[in-house]
Amino acid sequence: MASEPSWDDIFGPGSLTPSTPATTPTPTAIATSVADPGEPAPLSRRALREGSDGGAGARPRKKKRRGRGPWGWIIAVLVILGLVTAGGVYVWSNYGEKIQEVLGIAPPNDYEGAGNGEEITIVIEPGDIGSDVAAKLERAGVTKTFDAFYALLLEDSSITFEPGNYKLQKEMSAAAALEALRDPANRIINRVTIPEGVSAATALELIAASTEIPLEELQAEAANFTQFGIPANSPSIEGWLFPATYTFDPGVTANGAIKMLVDQMYATLDAAGVAPENRLTVLTMASIVQRESGPNLEDMPKIARVFQNRIDRGMLLQSDATVHYGLGDMSSVWTSPEERADASNPYNTYANPGLPIGPIGLPGADAVNAAVGPADGTWLYFVTVNLKTGETVFSNTLAEHDRAAKQLYAWCEESDENAAYCG
Repeated sequence: MASEPSWDDIFGPGSLTPSTPATTPTPTAIATSVADPGEPAPLSRRALREGSDGGAGARPRKKKRRGRGPWGWIIAVLVILGLVTAGGVYVWSNYGEKIQEVLGIAPPNDYEGAGNGEEITIVIEPGDIGSDVAAKLERAGVTKTFDAFYALLLEDSSITFEPGNYKLQKEMSAAAALEALRDPANRIINRVTIPEGVSAATALELIAASTEIPLEELQAEAANFTQFGIPANSPSIEGWLFPATYTFDPGVTANGAIKMLVDQMYATLDAAGVAPENRLTVLTMASIVQRESGPNLEDMPKIARVFQNRIDRGMLLQSDATVHYGLGDMSSVWTSPEERADASNPYNTYANPGLPIGPIGLPGADAVNAAVGPADGTWLYFVTVNLKTGETVFSNTLAEHDRAAKQLYAWCEESDENAAYCG
């Protein structure tokens, strides 16, 4: 990174300039900072670390569910009165699920039929397991619930999924969705969707799965990344492939496919006003913002601000996402004290100050724009309190952050579906 311009060189004094290194994190607490000695760093939005509720990756004890409270009586009255009056339809449409819960009537957790005709592309990434696929289908509106699809997988442990892009419909029954994913006719050829935040290695595998280009050829061309105009001080092609949906002509070469993605990333950086000599620094920050963010785009500039504020105060970034990238293991969002203390990992932002040596994934346009223009704010902490919706709490103080972290612990324990997001 010695030859890479500083953040001040890019955006002027007072921006994301690495400050005096903070003290190295210890296994017994989260790293202290120069600006705030003894104060732990923030929990990542996607991972729990040591802090107010036990050791790294610790799960809270299950708590007894509270009673239904006055809702039960209120809704019971609404049922009796509403259903025998002209307002019955309104009551049921607005409170139907709650009424069913109070009366002990389980609402259906599955759609019927093969879909509503609205086509949607589902991307199965290399390494996706059953719970990953179940979560993707629910989020995309293909299946009604996580449980409906996941239950089918539990019944047959032999079910596996091939990486690639698949054509499905919204509002499919779980059984219909499973059948569609296992039908080669639904696999999309010569069109590939590269999700934001995935690694370059995953992008190459998805291209190979959707074209006739051998993966080995793609990997060989990517290893020679300077041929695409990528600076030699970049550790690899990581970060330089723009995530989007591409349609390739039949017979496209490995070089041609990669060049298409790199050129699109250049166009995105140019549109954001990033000079060519500053691209690597911006992509590195943008990739962390992308990996740490959820589905709520408005959070990205806030996350960029948190990292900028921490660097400005001489605090370590302490991103679990960077640690995992350096370990080559993206299967978990949890880090251990030993992993966080390993300064030999050049992507470990717990043990090493400033930005890591390069990008940790493929950022989209929103993440690039957030890195260039962080939101205004004084936050030093953030944690996602609902990993399904991406609801995130940003805090200025450790006390505020601890309260938010407890919300996440509690959410993870509420159901098996929630626990699947917390693994």
